Amino acid sequence: MDTDDALLAGLVTDLDATFETLVLAHQDRLYSIALRVMGDPRDAEEAAQDAFVRAYRALAGYGPDRIRELRLRPWLATIVLNLCRSRRSRGAASRAAVSLEAGLPTAAEPRTEPSAGPAAVVDRHAERAVWADLLLALPPVQRDAVVLRHVDGLSYPDLAVALGRPEGTVKAQVHRGLVRLRAAYEAETRLHTEELSA
Repeated sequence: MDTDDALLAGLVTDLDATFETLVLAHQDRLYSIALRVMGDPRDAEEAAQDAFVRAYRALAGYGPDRIRELRLRPWLATIVLNLCRSRRSRGAASRAAVSLEAGLPTAAEPRTEPSAGPAAVVDRHAERAVWADLLLALPPVQRDAVVLRHVDGLSYPDLAVALGRPEGTVKAQVHRGLVRLRAAYEAETRLHTEELSA
């Protein structure tokens, strides 16, 4: 029995006692999704917190069979994405973009090699900042799909559930998003190289 199955079983028997475990198990990933989709740590924190409030309210109204049938990871991702979309439509995400590593929980922080010098660390941080800006420039449909697939690691079937779209559609959205990211990164790299050689 995996962790989510154990959580679902606990939620059926005692929602209040198990919900804290659910939050601890998924808080970092929901925050990471929201941060990468919205680009602002404050908005991401609020979206993640609101997602847990909505999840609790929904679970309190579900019967045991419905809780057992949940696919927890995509269900929670759907909730946080819907909140992010609502905030985007209200203009809350219009603040300046932040880098991918800004405000990440320790468990989500990229590991650095102890032998890497300060220059290598600075270069990696600069590259992540470029990727963060490029990710935030994607159309929201592609950004959501890329973040859930390549940041959160959802499978394509779970991604289809989370986004409420056919699996073929989400595969195409991820592919198009990655093609667009790659082209934008290559253009950014060329521009940077030209600036350095000028």
